[in-house]
Amino acid sequence: MWKHFVSDYLNFTKKERVGTIVLLILIAFFVAVPFFFSFFIHTTPTDATLFKKQIDILQVQQADSNNKYTNRNVDREDYQNYREPENNRYSKKIKGELFAFDPNTLDEAGWKRLGIRDRTIVTIQKFVQKGGRFYKPEDIGKIWGLHEDEVQRLLPFVQIQNKQKENYAAKELYGNKGYVKPTYINTLIDINTADTTILIALPGIGSKLSQRIISFREKLGGFYKVEQIGETYGLPDSTFQKIKTRFVISEINPHQININTASVEDMKIHPYLRYAIANAIVQYRTQHGNFVLLEDVKKIMLVTADIFNKAAPYLKLN
Repeated sequence: MWKHFVSDYLNFTKKERVGTIVLLILIAFFVAVPFFFSFFIHTTPTDATLFKKQIDILQVQQADSNNKYTNRNVDREDYQNYREPENNRYSKKIKGELFAFDPNTLDEAGWKRLGIRDRTIVTIQKFVQKGGRFYKPEDIGKIWGLHEDEVQRLLPFVQIQNKQKENYAAKELYGNKGYVKPTYINTLIDINTADTTILIALPGIGSKLSQRIISFREKLGGFYKVEQIGETYGLPDSTFQKIKTRFVISEINPHQININTASVEDMKIHPYLRYAIANAIVQYRTQHGNFVLLEDVKKIMLVTADIFNKAAPYLKLN
């Protein structure tokens, strides 16, 4: 048994013995190569003393740069200290006549008379021309370019008219949430006859929304139910829910369009028809003749049940 094992697994042919020997030689060669690098590659030894000298030089240069930066800070502080007396001297050199004035109405000549610089006067004039107002004497301190010493010099002579003070008082009151909202009308409004002045008196309705409601009513040809107001562009549903109980319709008489004679141009301006449906009505009328029943409009594919129910009060046959 052992003889067969040895003969089968431990006997090598001549080629196998040659290959094994070559492989062992290659392994020995690659293992020994690193040990011969020092004979072929020459490296210069590192001079630790030179490296230390370079570090010392860098430290000296860093110290010099820090000293220069510190000197610059000192120079800057000295410059500020030097400039400060100059600013003080400027306040002493202000030339101007002091008199009682209202900054909201004072003209350019008046500001010059007070000794204010031209550039600052231009700033004040632009502020007032754009609708800006001074509500209290301390507001002049907000003027761009007016120095603090100038504000303290002019402050005792500021006299703002009562109207401006009242506006400021109202502004302060509103800012403190003490603003009293106006009382809105409680009477019922006929939406088909109301104008913008009546609608503006309703809560949440401004000038733009009132105009949009009137414009929507005119394009429709009048409202036939109050819920149509909620379709007005830009009208929040929350606002409509608050005011819808204030509307009534005294007489339902909307302007009607004759679908047997009206053109596309006549019908397309109606909010419930627009161009697509108006064109479809005309095309259907051309192919099948005049409409006999109003319900025949529902035979047009584009006219859904919802569209027909909304538009029907505005349509007629003759």
